[in-house]
Amino acid sequence: MDRWIGKVAIVTGASSGIGATAVQALARAGMIVAGLARRTERVEELKKHLPPEAANRVHAIRCDVTSEESIVNAFGTVDRQLGGVDVLINNAGVSKLTCTLLTPGNGEDLRTVMDTNVMGLVLCSREAFQSMKRRQVAGHIVNINSILGHKYIGFPNLNIYGASKYAVTAITETLRNDLRNEGTKVKSISPGIVRTEMVPEGKQFENTPMLEADDIVGAILYALGTPPHVQVHEVIIKPVGELA
Repeated sequence: MDRWIGKVAIVTGASSGIGATAVQALARAGMIVAGLARRTERVEELKKHLPPEAANRVHAIRCDVTSEESIVNAFGTVDRQLGGVDVLINNAGVSKLTCTLLTPGNGEDLRTVMDTNVMGLVLCSREAFQSMKRRQVAGHIVNINSILGHKYIGFPNLNIYGASKYAVTAITETLRNDLRNEGTKVKSISPGIVRTEMVPEGKQFENTPMLEADDIVGAILYALGTPPHVQVHEVIIKPVGELA
């Protein structure tokens, strides 16, 4: 990770879970980190858990990844204030467990999932690459995917979430081919179930093996630390004992 010291990382969905853990880990590793979130106060709160030097490298920037205007504005802020982005962690994601694909009146929920998990990821990747290209930077784009992007699992009420992650798998491959001569690496990290705020509380998952956010961030750091000629294109991580 030494070559990333002083470089700029953007983490979307930075207010909790994998995103919050990634912000802290990248700042500890010496990177300047822009944590993009709707709840910027929670990104600010993360600084309290970091040494002062690392905390000073964390910048909370408001961004709603369902809005193209918000994404463009956030990346513009990073360009102006931090000089541009070198690493993008496309972490923002959402599921809507209160409806199925066929639930009446579910249009807004379904669009929120697709706008967050698919369009938000694509638009953030577009803005990040344009920043890298302008500055002739061989950067990294890391897409936080899911095992549901590789196989269908019949979990109740996942509605369109699995389809959105299948899209991330296809988009990652498309980006890799589009950027294979640009020097920018593209990778997908696909975890099984991770103990985050996305997992509902209660007895439904009390005996389910789970990963921790640190497990996924460890894979991010590994992928970023590879030599320039090595591309870690796909990592699938499951907790021991997972049935899926």
